[in-house]
Amino acid sequence: MMNKFIDLHMHSMYSDDGEFTPTQLVVKCHEAGITIMAIADHNSVKAIDEAKKVAEEYGIRYIHAIEIDCTYNGINLHVLGYGIDHKNPIFNELEENILKQELSCSEEKLKLTNQLGFELDKSQLDKLSANGVYTGEMFAEALLNDPRYQDHPLLKPYRENGERSDNPYVNFYWDYYAQGKPCYTEVVFPSLKETIKIINDNGGIAVLAHPGNNLKGQFEVFDEMVKIGLQGVEAFSNYHDEATVNYFLQKGREHQVLITCGSDYHGKTKPAIELGETRCTIDEHEIEAQLKKYHLI
Repeated sequence: MMNKFIDLHMHSMYSDDGEFTPTQLVVKCHEAGITIMAIADHNSVKAIDEAKKVAEEYGIRYIHAIEIDCTYNGINLHVLGYGIDHKNPIFNELEENILKQELSCSEEKLKLTNQLGFELDKSQLDKLSANGVYTGEMFAEALLNDPRYQDHPLLKPYRENGERSDNPYVNFYWDYYAQGKPCYTEVVFPSLKETIKIINDNGGIAVLAHPGNNLKGQFEVFDEMVKIGLQGVEAFSNYHDEATVNYFLQKGREHQVLITCGSDYHGKTKPAIELGETRCTIDEHEIEAQLKKYHLI
């Protein structure tokens, strides 16, 4: 069995769908045998200082990171920024701008969810949200734990032994709240080009997260993204099957960009995902060597 010691994609409570504090995540990484890690919160750098300090105490090499929501030709993407100077106020401005939009979208999401045949109350969501933002995963948690909907047919696939029950909360998000789905609400994100510039201007490397999720049915778009400045790809991800892993590994090598691995660990919203489980099929020392080449460790 290959030694798994790198995980460059996980979320703390500073992501609206993350469960653990930065300190708890570092301790969990230590317990899982991870020696190179990065917390990449959604549009937020708030975890970095705390996590870095604790990682040093455990002898873990820590990489500054963020996961930025952005768009390219109408496709919503997640781009990871590694090795960024997180002290630049631009990152807080980005977080505030998206938070403001997410708050106004939350009311709309509640309305759309209830149009599916439910009568959820705002108070049920407020119990799950720390900042007033309601995510698709929170709607899933509220509905699946509401006794009124114990036998609701729409929820059946997400209950035990259902076909979407491996990660019920996040699967409910993908099925109902993602782009093009019935409860989708639009937030205006920066463009891919702007996002790469923000990351590069702050000393970072821009890497496309879980492309198998966001580029479904249009993998060839990745080549265009590299042309406009994308510098890496998360070829190894929990969401990728073997064919997807092989496709993006080969593409990463062809374009000579940084190839990374990340579990996208969140805690309770993705219970089937464990730290360090990235579906990596190459020796992780190869990834370590690349991280050194890019001066990330």
